[in-house]
Amino acid sequence: MLYLHSKLPATGTTIFTVMSQLAAETGAINLSQGFPDYDCDPELTELVVSSFKAGHNQYAPMAGVMKLRERIAEKNELLYQAQYNPDSEITVTAGGTQALFSAIGSTIRPDDEVIVFEPAYDSYAPAVRLFGGVVKTFKLDPPYKIDWDNVKKAINSHTRMIILNSPNNPTGSILKQKDIDQLIRITKGTDILILSDEVYEHLIYDGEKHLSMALFPELAERSFICASFGKLLHTTGWKIGYCLAPAALMTEFRKVHQYEVFSVNTPLQHAIADYLKDEEVYLRLLGFFQEKRDFFRKLMNETKFDLLPCSGSYFQMASYKNVSNEPDFDLAMRLTRDFGVASIPESAFYSSKTDHGLLRFCFAKKQETLEKAVERLLKF
Repeated sequence: MLYLHSKLPATGTTIFTVMSQLAAETGAINLSQGFPDYDCDPELTELVVSSFKAGHNQYAPMAGVMKLRERIAEKNELLYQAQYNPDSEITVTAGGTQALFSAIGSTIRPDDEVIVFEPAYDSYAPAVRLFGGVVKTFKLDPPYKIDWDNVKKAINSHTRMIILNSPNNPTGSILKQKDIDQLIRITKGTDILILSDEVYEHLIYDGEKHLSMALFPELAERSFICASFGKLLHTTGWKIGYCLAPAALMTEFRKVHQYEVFSVNTPLQHAIADYLKDEEVYLRLLGFFQEKRDFFRKLMNETKFDLLPCSGSYFQMASYKNVSNEPDFDLAMRLTRDFGVASIPESAFYSSKTDHGLLRFCFAKKQETLEKAVERLLKF
């Protein structure tokens, strides 16, 4: 019998697949995986059809359709006063996750250490390990504040990259200016790279400002910034994102990107570029999701769950410790099967499976979906 030695022996099927499949099998309302149950703007779909008819059906340039890269550059200059060259510093990718993977693959060598703050999106660590890197985990407990002095103590000659995610999935926390100041302090004079997962950049609430790495020259010069049109346009199934980086970093990024996917869906790139001519497309998103967050939190306050703060993203963390001592995975499964609402257990975002008695709910749903879900949760 053929023996296959797995490169990722401890990696199984993602929790997102598990919970979404269970929701489908049981007819539960899916507040687990992060995708909307409403469609994108009809104007955007019309632009896609027009793009097909215009003949944009062959390979796009490896780095992406130029007019889309130009729109991305314009957006970042407007929002962050940061100038990225569309030709040499912006690459369109097959979703945000591919951007993350290419950034890691282009820079991490065997025995390089990569700092990851948990709870974390589950794609970071496997990508690091695939390229021989060593994951150095910092476990954060609620309210998920980073102890930068401890981070500095852990930095050594092998430290190659720090991965950050703000607004954060799953916690809804965000980086503050004091975090940025500390990050500048500990990376100054080093060759440490920053991989900044900013896919929820437009989903930030209560007057807070998204502190992109692009805002700070000392950080931008060492940063890969990854973003997603799926979150921006309510089109997660299109799997189109992008990466920003200084030219020297982007040169290496593209060496990996070209052999992963070569290029990304051509007609969709043209349609998105035309759609982004109107900057209100992304400027109005903040209010759209803050309304959903506030609506969901108001409904959830009537349940037995205690809500943690949510400063960004479209995820709400909720504690059930006052009513149950069940492991979070067990309760997530029971809520799906017996009450018809799917969520994600927080422990799935920790390599140590740390269990604080918290579940993550996605509120990127229609108002009636959220109402129906909470009606069911009231029975818990």
